[in-house]
Amino acid sequence: MDTTPPKASKKPKRLETHGHLRIDDYYWLNERENPEVVDYLEAENAYYETMTAHTKDFQKELYGEMKGRIKEDDTSVPYKLNGYWYLTRYETGKEYPIYARKKESLEAEEEIIFNCNEMAEGHEFFNLRGISVSPDNKLAAFGLDTVSRRQYHIQIKNLETGEIYPDKIDNTTGSSTWASDNKTLFYTKKDPVTLRSDRIYRHKLGTSAEEDELVYHEEDETFSTFVYKTKSRKYIVIGSVSTLTSEYRILPVDDPNGEFKVFSARERGIEYSISHYNGSFYVLTNKDGATNFKLMKVDELDTSKENWQEFIPHRENVLLEDIEIFKNHYVLSERENGLNKMKIIRWDGSEDYYLPIDSETYVMGPTTNLDFDTDKLRYFYNAMTSPYAIVEFDMGTKEKTILKEQEVLGGKFDKENYRSERIWATARDGVKVPVSLVYHKDTPLNGTSPLLQYGYGSYGNTVDPYFSSVRLSLLDRGFIYAIAHVRGGEYLGRPWYEDGKLLTKMNTFTDFVDVSEHLIAENYTGPEHLYAMGGSAGGLLMGAVINLAPELYNGVIAAVPFVDIVTTMLDDSIPLTTGEFDEWGDPKEKEYYDYMLSYSPYDQAEAKDYPNMYVSTGLHDSQVQYWEPAKWVAKLRDLKTDDNLLFLDTNMDAGHGGASGRFEALKETAKEYAFLLDLEGKIPKK
Repeated sequence: MDTTPPKASKKPKRLETHGHLRIDDYYWLNERENPEVVDYLEAENAYYETMTAHTKDFQKELYGEMKGRIKEDDTSVPYKLNGYWYLTRYETGKEYPIYARKKESLEAEEEIIFNCNEMAEGHEFFNLRGISVSPDNKLAAFGLDTVSRRQYHIQIKNLETGEIYPDKIDNTTGSSTWASDNKTLFYTKKDPVTLRSDRIYRHKLGTSAEEDELVYHEEDETFSTFVYKTKSRKYIVIGSVSTLTSEYRILPVDDPNGEFKVFSARERGIEYSISHYNGSFYVLTNKDGATNFKLMKVDELDTSKENWQEFIPHRENVLLEDIEIFKNHYVLSERENGLNKMKIIRWDGSEDYYLPIDSETYVMGPTTNLDFDTDKLRYFYNAMTSPYAIVEFDMGTKEKTILKEQEVLGGKFDKENYRSERIWATARDGVKVPVSLVYHKDTPLNGTSPLLQYGYGSYGNTVDPYFSSVRLSLLDRGFIYAIAHVRGGEYLGRPWYEDGKLLTKMNTFTDFVDVSEHLIAENYTGPEHLYAMGGSAGGLLMGAVINLAPELYNGVIAAVPFVDIVTTMLDDSIPLTTGEFDEWGDPKEKEYYDYMLSYSPYDQAEAKDYPNMYVSTGLHDSQVQYWEPAKWVAKLRDLKTDDNLLFLDTNMDAGHGGASGRFEALKETAKEYAFLLDLEGKIPKK
């Protein structure tokens, strides 16, 4: 059994920017078709398999345990749209969903729209998305990806005959929307190289995709574009957004051949989104310095921003996240002090109130509410100790009905066995950083328990304190699980995001380290039992953290990590790069180049001890290219001064989201958990 780690060849490449020279020994690993690259990735995979062979049975046990908690023959809560009840269901032993509908009544005969299990046969990867049913309910457009690069082709199915029409549109986002004539379909195409969503087309049923008319081209490389229909079903909307700026165009649905009209011209730094109701648009925006957003109103016939009137004012301590519009009510989704709130208000102003909640580590928000003419609000609720529930709330009578609560099978789960809390760690600049914790009630809080600390902290994406049945496999084996709500997310409002991006990005990394030190100081765990985990931009966080404070962690999991930030951001041919400048900065400007270089995990790797590490990636990843983690691991192997484990595990079939089947992803989680539990000596000896 060969336990010698692979060694990648060094082929120095000179990279000079702003008069600064970098030598990249592993730049050649970006040659996806080069047999030497494939050989290296396969050698790393073989090394990982050899070194973890003793955990294989345990991985199977974990997989069976996690899968065993999930109800296989499950059905979603049906929702009603245009005379039909739509539902998604799974069958025992099957990996993929079945999409179905019933006419008018839930007692009606089921009509299967798509059986993805049959459609996925013969494909290593399969993803169907963007089902869009025509207004007359006879046709369904849908997107398919069988490669895992998020490049979907759109096709159209006749729901009366089952025939799939020859119309086939390649290289799209998978989403589309119908005009009211049941013949015209609007969709978004991607740039074939960068994969940026940059063009909106109009397709006429029965014609070749080559004849499709380009109705909008987003030429600014920092923006992406999309198309959808308002909930009122009155307008087709084209949206164009960058990290900092947005712009919309509108067209009445009954005028499919018409020209889209600019809603309000883009202005750098002004973000807005629109909802239509009763002759007006409601505009959620940060205009006039409304950092946490406010709601404005404008007549649908004259929508430019100088006509917007304030409807809900900006509040310093409340982030206004969304508005849901119904015939008699509107519902505001807010976040205050990190916690979700939902405020229900009658249009006539006669009543407003908040949905009551009594926990500090919960997640709540609106779910599928496509029906405009109803008093029934549907929302989801879960806490770190309570399974996901979908609740229907009657806004007229205030009656609450739990439509569905996630079943945790296996006969062992009892939410009374778990504890959750929210604590606050003081960062080095004095800022208080919130941390959500969950653990089994029998887990000692005396510094001896293993703790997995998770973080993300980019793009304003908030990792909420959600319930996970999969996570129980760690909690039941004595692990504490912590979510560090670091700056760069939006947990504490928009300023929390602003303080963790561009030239304040370092706050994201130091917050995570300061949370770790707090958890150790407060005796939740110790450095020999502390583990860190993050994926994608959270993988960048992992890379930065192990350069800043490697001694704090016994092990780190970096999933599809974005770790070669300077090289990637200098290459605008790589998917998504140009759209990222507002998040990270443009390294063609020296100030941003220098700042990125100061935290880039690949560039800052050095000769020192690093924690045990498990790094995963996908050969076809379109978000974070496989060569970033491959180069990083190769460089760490060459430099590190310890004997700790370092694994690179490349899925040679999948992309950014990993495996496509419902349960296949659990095998990847089982690998991660086995890595942690092995380091803790918690794998049973055979």
